[in-house]
Amino acid sequence: MHRRKFIQQTGTVIAGSLLSESVLASALPENKKRIAMVGTGHRGTGMWGVEVLKDFGHLVEFVGLCDKNSGRVKTAKEMLKLSCPTYTDIDVMLKETKPEILIVTTMDSTHHEQIIKGLEAGADIITEKPMTTDEKKCQAILDAEKKTGRKVHVTFNYRYSPHRQKIYELLNSGAIGKVTSVDFHWYLDTSHGADYFRRWHRKREFGGTLLVHKSTHHFDLLNWWLDSDPQEVFAYGSLEHYGKNNPFRHTHCRPCPHKDKCKFYWDINKDPRLVKLYVENEKYDGYHRDGCVWKEDIDIFDKMAVQIKYANNVQVSYSLTTYSPYEGYRISFNGTEGKLDAWIHERQPWEVEKYDELQLTKNFGKTEYIRIDNTEAGHGGGDLRLRKQLFNPGEDKWKQAAGSRDGAMSILVGIAARESIDKGKPVKIESLTSLKPLAKKPVNS
Repeated sequence: MHRRKFIQQTGTVIAGSLLSESVLASALPENKKRIAMVGTGHRGTGMWGVEVLKDFGHLVEFVGLCDKNSGRVKTAKEMLKLSCPTYTDIDVMLKETKPEILIVTTMDSTHHEQIIKGLEAGADIITEKPMTTDEKKCQAILDAEKKTGRKVHVTFNYRYSPHRQKIYELLNSGAIGKVTSVDFHWYLDTSHGADYFRRWHRKREFGGTLLVHKSTHHFDLLNWWLDSDPQEVFAYGSLEHYGKNNPFRHTHCRPCPHKDKCKFYWDINKDPRLVKLYVENEKYDGYHRDGCVWKEDIDIFDKMAVQIKYANNVQVSYSLTTYSPYEGYRISFNGTEGKLDAWIHERQPWEVEKYDELQLTKNFGKTEYIRIDNTEAGHGGGDLRLRKQLFNPGEDKWKQAAGSRDGAMSILVGIAARESIDKGKPVKIESLTSLKPLAKKPVNS
């Protein structure tokens, strides 16, 4: 149903429930947790630096920062106003600082290296999604976690936003009976979507394609919402908009002779934070944060369509488009007793309502319109709720905390889809690692 029709209708208004207040209620520890971070780019210094210190500085203490770019790690230390030492070698950092928690925010393809080293050094891990980029690296992480007895936490912040939590509540309360199939279509706009083709994500060797880097969010939501494991995947994908599909190109935007006619020209100098982190530190590694979206070395897909069969027999049709005029997603859950729909706008350029809306329709019954406040910052409030659960944990009523098995099952869908596109055949999830798909997903696994 069109978004405008949602808004014109009147119906039941239900506020999205928040995490339990017990999340805030745990007592202060006698000593702060010793944490270290490897990877000090925009995500690391923001989501896991500034914001952690602001809200949980009384609970944690940074004992080390590490990045292969010596200039950027020093910049990060200045930005975060820390006094801890900085490193370009994670082995040295782990040996000297002995952190209890290691936060991993490096390039996706190197996550497994940092995670395994942290586990073997006796630290628990908080890793950005995706947990890693291929099945061999995934298996290595699972084996290391089992061997060391330490814990890997994967940061699926999308689980924590109120409207997605409300979807979980409705589905698991039987609001539409037994779920039989799902239609899920995600649209990245010409700003956010294009940005993946400027950065290191444009190479599958670094990010595993967007089926792994970006879609891991979406596949994890499906796994969580459906409370089951993916079993088999078939996919199509191609690169038909970015990369070589343009008559002109350059190395990066700043010196580009085509900037006056390129609709994707982007001036990084307008963002002082990115200038400080990346432009001022290019001399150390040659990395251009404002790379050309038309570069011929781009080898990831910019349109993808995936069919997923779950162990509980739910069928999913998923797609990802990276050059849409607007950003957001449409999702429809089909059940034996009804249907649950949502059309969610993100990063929209126009003024819209301060709520997200779900449509719940009963078979042979009425339709309800459920509105959930969306005015909280940080992915609709999901970022803060996730950090609370990690650094000051409370009740996990909605099973939102995610471990290595959750991280694995989300990336294995993307890995299987990538292999399916390459080989033109379905791929069974159980053929990739030692994990066997279960009809009912284990809790916090």
